[in-house]
Amino acid sequence: MPHLVRAKISGMLPAGEEELIRVSTDLNQEGEFGTQWVIVTDKRLLIVPTTGLDSVVKVPIDELTLVQTEALVGGGRLNIERKDKPTIAVPYSNSLAEKFSEVTRGIEQLRKGGAFLINTQLDRTRCDKCGKLLPEKNGICPACIRRLATLQRIATYLKPYRKHALLLTAVSLIGMGTAVVPPMLTRQIVDGVLVPTGEHANEMSERLALLGLLVLGLIAIRVLNWGMEWAHGWTVSWLGARITADIRNRLYQQLELLSLQFYDRRQVGAVMSRVTRDAGRLQEFLVEGLPYLIINTLMLIGILSILFWMHWLLALLILIPIPFMLGWGVLFWKRMRLYFNKWDQAWSDIMATVNEALSGIRVVKAFAQEVREIATFGAQNKKIRQLAIRTETNWEIFFATTTLLTSFGMLIVWFFGGREVVADTLTIGTLLAFYAYMWMLYEPVEWFGEVNSWMTRAFAGAERIFEVIDTPAEAYRDPAARPISNIKGEVSFKNVTFGYDKSKPVLHEIDLDISAGEMIGLVGRSGVGKTTTVNLICRFYDVDQGTIEIDDLPIQKIRLEDLRSQIGIVPQEPFLFSGTVAENISYGKPGANFEEIMDAAIAANAHDFIVAKSDGYDTQVGERGSELSGGEKQRVAIARAILHDPKILILDEATSSVDVETEKQIQEAIARLTQGRTTFAIAHRLSTLRNADRLVILEGGRIVEIGTHNELLEKKGIFYELVQLQQQTSEIIAVKE
Repeated sequence: MPHLVRAKISGMLPAGEEELIRVSTDLNQEGEFGTQWVIVTDKRLLIVPTTGLDSVVKVPIDELTLVQTEALVGGGRLNIERKDKPTIAVPYSNSLAEKFSEVTRGIEQLRKGGAFLINTQLDRTRCDKCGKLLPEKNGICPACIRRLATLQRIATYLKPYRKHALLLTAVSLIGMGTAVVPPMLTRQIVDGVLVPTGEHANEMSERLALLGLLVLGLIAIRVLNWGMEWAHGWTVSWLGARITADIRNRLYQQLELLSLQFYDRRQVGAVMSRVTRDAGRLQEFLVEGLPYLIINTLMLIGILSILFWMHWLLALLILIPIPFMLGWGVLFWKRMRLYFNKWDQAWSDIMATVNEALSGIRVVKAFAQEVREIATFGAQNKKIRQLAIRTETNWEIFFATTTLLTSFGMLIVWFFGGREVVADTLTIGTLLAFYAYMWMLYEPVEWFGEVNSWMTRAFAGAERIFEVIDTPAEAYRDPAARPISNIKGEVSFKNVTFGYDKSKPVLHEIDLDISAGEMIGLVGRSGVGKTTTVNLICRFYDVDQGTIEIDDLPIQKIRLEDLRSQIGIVPQEPFLFSGTVAENISYGKPGANFEEIMDAAIAANAHDFIVAKSDGYDTQVGERGSELSGGEKQRVAIARAILHDPKILILDEATSSVDVETEKQIQEAIARLTQGRTTFAIAHRLSTLRNADRLVILEGGRIVEIGTHNELLEKKGIFYELVQLQQQTSEIIAVKE
């Protein structure tokens, strides 16, 4: 906050008035780019422009009637409604939408006199450290990867495989030794056998014997090196596969335990890429990166020691190209990191597109939009193609430049080393050994330039995996929760308020008591909160305010596994897993015998259509139940809930996908099923709720009417209007037919 604005605010706030919210906009009151401040205290709301400080707007909290956000094209505005006064609008751009959503939530809490709780940890689009745009919201910044911390965490997965890790260390050290010995033997062959001088000028027979011994030594070293490479490759592959599998298992386990809110904010394709591409990159690095990082580091140290021992001046000379190689590598990988980030994001986008298009392939074909989807994929594929071309072009430039720089080292060796050979101050064997060691030195240096980016991408993938693993899971292991194996089914809503966006509640101050065994029908227009109400009973989401109690116990204090194991749900769009009909019916009760499965199918009036199929209960339902009709899937889902034998049953439009005859059969099954169970039924056809003990009518997220079917018709309120509207619609359809 600018000093002048801060001073102005400080002078306006008397002692004891607490400042709770301070947030700046990026648009002024005219909707142009500018800044103004919204200050909220425990007593009032202030709107302070950065220019014209005398035009501060002050609104006491008790004068507010409603504060809400309104989405506009390219932005939004905070609407502040007051008693008997004009509404004040505070504009902002889309980048601040989430922030003002939380501000609205906080102001509404103050207005209603409730607890002041807002989320100050909003979605991040830029890195907190370097300020660069993140590849995805709340994602990992590739430029700020904590490499050492990430490597240490990956290393913790080595603990179960200590013996293999020690074996890998031993094999790597022996393999490194076998790699540096051959040039020394070659030196002896040249100086002691092929071009002997001075004391080495022995008899021909001695030279031939020495040659044989040295060649045998080379053969032995090569065989040993082959064995070490084989052992190294096997051990690395074994360790890498198991560590990656352990991390992938832990990741999938966490994905299963995360709340629905985690998935509400992410595309399925993007989440899948964590399990596939990120885990694959990590395995690639563990197999082909990390072991060679250690080996090449030791190799550099060993070769440099040998070179300085052999000829310190020539060793210094061949080091001249290395700073240029490292500098070129840093510049190149800094440039390539941008391409890799774009590449990762492009792949994530294209996976999300493919997943969405194939999941909705029936809709695509129903609307004849194949060409449109192909064009969408083509545009994204073109983006990846262009990135691939740029990446490969830069690769070629990198390697060509690196080859040029290393060639200078070769020229240095031949020129300065050759001069010393001519002057008889250096032997030919030493020069050749020096030449071989030079390439052995340059190769790891080049590799280090490449592995830097490789490691960055692998660690970025590992960080994305660990980010999911570290996301708080649902409260399955809450020590304060009690195990309850046999609930009665009494449900109470006490002043419950909830919204997926906390500033825009879907349910407002719901108070409702349901007795055990009672059937409740939830009625209302689309979007009034019917499905949200039953989602809260299942604790798919936690309420923002108020409490939900089951058997007079707050739902948060019931062990989550016990709670859901005693709730059965038939969703509006039933989901069946690939497998047989029997396997899908028994999904909620693993190990159920065939008689139990068949009894559940009979109760759901599904038995007749199942046995009519060629394979009966062994019929494959296909992916998402694609081999069954909508009504058949619905009845299998009902049978699944029946076999689950819940104390609380939720029917969310359970008859929405069936014909009239099937609906009658399902209604008969539901009438039998609901005996002794607390039931919440949501139905589009209001006539199907005649047997409900009570109907709860929702409007605008609030309960507006409660009563039996006949009581509400006699009242001639909202329910009566809905029934009349449905009857008129049915009559219009009948006339057209």
